[in-house]
Amino acid sequence: MNGVKRLAGAALGVLLLAGTAQAASPARSLSPEVRTAARFDAVAKNRAQLRLFLRAMPKGGDLHNHLSGAAYAEDFLAWADADGLCVTTSPLPAIVAGPCDAPGKAPARDLGKTDPTLYGRAVNSLSMRNYHPGADGALPSGHDQFFSTFGRFGLAGDGNLPAMLAVVRDYAAGDNVSYVETSVNPSAMSDLVAPVRNTPWDGDMAKALAALEPGLPAMTAKARQEFDAAEAEADRRQGCLAQKPRTGPCAVALGYQAFALRVQPPSVVFAQLAAAFALAQADPRFVGVNIVAPEDDPVALADYALHMRMLQFLHARYPDVKLSPHAGELTLGLVAPRDLRFHIRQAVEVAGARRIGHGVDIAYEDDAQALLARMARDKVAVEINLTSNDVILGVKGADHPLALYRQAGVPFVLSTDDEGVSRIDLTNEYLRAVTEQGLGYADLKAAARASLDYSFLPGPSLWAAPLRPVAACARPGPACDAFLASSRKAAAQWRLEREFEAFEKNF
Repeated sequence: MNGVKRLAGAALGVLLLAGTAQAASPARSLSPEVRTAARFDAVAKNRAQLRLFLRAMPKGGDLHNHLSGAAYAEDFLAWADADGLCVTTSPLPAIVAGPCDAPGKAPARDLGKTDPTLYGRAVNSLSMRNYHPGADGALPSGHDQFFSTFGRFGLAGDGNLPAMLAVVRDYAAGDNVSYVETSVNPSAMSDLVAPVRNTPWDGDMAKALAALEPGLPAMTAKARQEFDAAEAEADRRQGCLAQKPRTGPCAVALGYQAFALRVQPPSVVFAQLAAAFALAQADPRFVGVNIVAPEDDPVALADYALHMRMLQFLHARYPDVKLSPHAGELTLGLVAPRDLRFHIRQAVEVAGARRIGHGVDIAYEDDAQALLARMARDKVAVEINLTSNDVILGVKGADHPLALYRQAGVPFVLSTDDEGVSRIDLTNEYLRAVTEQGLGYADLKAAARASLDYSFLPGPSLWAAPLRPVAACARPGPACDAFLASSRKAAAQWRLEREFEAFEKNF
């Protein structure tokens, strides 16, 4: 916040003019934003130079991020090394428990030195690196390979929440991302869910919630303790405790989305969702609720409408909790046409989603134009994951619906999904948006701003209207300082404007 107070009046003038540079008079044609856009145009055809430009560009937030998928294979192997776990020598190496001297296993300890070939194969198996269908045991589709990695590295993440938080902050800071909204469940959730795993589902949501409610306070209290300890340990590891103000990875803000796995039996999905809503209501660090796992799974398809009604039911009881369900992560050929016709619509109209994750099958939805118009009118943003949609669904370039969303005026943000599994970063997604989708500098800058405007960070927005701050921040001063101190969202947006100011001064 001290950095906010040091923002000069001249800088605020730059902030207020930032969105009008394209229509400015000739006297203003050499503004930092115009010079920056000219530099962007000059490097847009050179991927290496474009990468340098985009990596340095402030990107605001990554709103579609899974904590377990954000770590790279090398991170999981390092944690397996530290925890005394093993790596199988099978065609698709996996991290498993000991003893490691059993046939088909090798110690993860110093594996890169003792068996670099197995180490390299493990990196491939735990991610999409060097993926070729059927090569070295790889699964026959990118979809299957992608989703199967989680089961092969999952054990190494157990008990390593602090390390995972530190990793996601480190990657974000190196990529000029200031906020990450990541999907993660506390271990306490499993304690609440375990008793209902064998409970038949009778469709009575009120009864199911009543049975769960006595355990919700203890679950949320335990979750708070777990994340208090994890964040403190992540701060210790990254040397954040002595930083005032925080810089680098320590300055990256995190928001959490608790989630349900849509491939579980209905009683389990409902219990997970109930726990997620309770967490979001009780702990401001849990900023939203999600539902995840392959949308094309037979159970997920069969229960999709039920899941949307579950979200609707719980949202009615927790009206302040925000939703960003995965919806429309499907394409023609992956599922039967009937399953492409309603997923996004039900997420918006039934569940009450504030954002949609993926939204790839929008063109196959019934009355898609009306749905697009509603999303534009109601400002339901779509989280665009270009690499993920390519790897999992084979949808890219002109086949991707980003242009359709943009034409309809639907707000969008660029995000990574599972950057460690895909072996990307947010810069890579910005680069693909330029080279494959034709976005310009103004489009990318708007997307970065949208990533904070449509984030679930608590508090009112800095903006009363596009590029017009709220009255309290019409000029720097005590009123604005107080407003920013009261709103995490507005403070993050103010920081992004300062970062754009510094970035554009370079040109």
